[in-house]
Amino acid sequence: MADLALDRLTKVFRSGDGDIVAVDDLSMDIEDGEFLVLVGPSGCGKSTTLRMIAGLESITGGEIRLADRPVNDVKPQDRDIAMVFQSYALYPHMTVRENMRFGLEESTDLPDDEIDERVEETAAMLSIEPLLDRKPGELSGGQQQRVALGRAIVRDPSVFLMDEPLSNLDAKLRAEMRTELQRLQEELGVTTVYVTHDQTEAMTMGDRIAILNEGELMQVGTPLECYHEPRNEFVAGFIGEPSMNFFAVEREGDTLRGDGFEYSLSEETVRALDGATDLTLGVRPEDVEIVGTASGEHDFVTTVDVVEPMGDENNVYLTFPDGSETFVAVVGGMRLIERGTTVVARIPEDVIHIFDGATGETLRNRDLSRMTAAEARLD
Repeated sequence: MADLALDRLTKVFRSGDGDIVAVDDLSMDIEDGEFLVLVGPSGCGKSTTLRMIAGLESITGGEIRLADRPVNDVKPQDRDIAMVFQSYALYPHMTVRENMRFGLEESTDLPDDEIDERVEETAAMLSIEPLLDRKPGELSGGQQQRVALGRAIVRDPSVFLMDEPLSNLDAKLRAEMRTELQRLQEELGVTTVYVTHDQTEAMTMGDRIAILNEGELMQVGTPLECYHEPRNEFVAGFIGEPSMNFFAVEREGDTLRGDGFEYSLSEETVRALDGATDLTLGVRPEDVEIVGTASGEHDFVTTVDVVEPMGDENNVYLTFPDGSETFVAVVGGMRLIERGTTVVARIPEDVIHIFDGATGETLRNRDLSRMTAAEARLD
């Protein structure tokens, strides 16, 4: 096991149409035994970053250090890193046992009996002992994924790299494997970098998540830090499902004016804006309350446009009277709200986020001081 450091890591792809910066000056420290998830939209540079760590992609600039040792020029097979690919990459002509043995046979001088012992122990850990004499073509997707994991685990590497390993599985099996991977990583205690575009995987699996966009690191922190205290509008919109509601607004004194609504601010919130007037107001759907009657300055009469029943909850799409803005509220699944009805949406000031309208940088995050430590889990 070892810590992993990325120091101003950069990757530029050269082409006749101009250079493409895939990873731009990325710096990050990953602690020994940590499970870090790289997440972001397609093309953000997360898989390229993983391939540079593995040595499968050359580095344009910066340095990668494993246990304080630079590995930029170290061959992939000598980096003590094991990688699990999206496609499983199993040898179809070999049995499961042979697939799991192969890496050890090629990269170590271990005797056959010790290799067999490692394979048997790992197969037992992954509950694939009955499959050891089958070939990949005889296995389901979930079984093949376990074999791919087993092939990495038997090597006992310093670092695991996983490139969207669950994306080929169906939704139910993907959820089961998420839990299994977390359990395995905790048992093994191996530093792990996991790439996904699925923010649900990122939120549920990682000790910390690193959010990338267009090759740049937007934020790195615990899942709840990134959810409740996003560094910018991109992070706020990317993390969370349904996505955060955003309203373009102009501030006039202590009032935000948007299309079809006005929102008054306290003196404390106005001070946090540091004179900015071109703003974006953000609020998460679960923080929008639907109440019986309007009784305060943060209550708004709206019309129900669409209702999406999800079982345990309903996503309710609301519009202001002029129909210019649509936003989402999340309510309990047993609450009956019908399309076309008029309801009152309450948006308390302590739950709102405010972003700079020009840069997207966060000026004010929701007030977590009113939440208990058990609810926030950020203390």
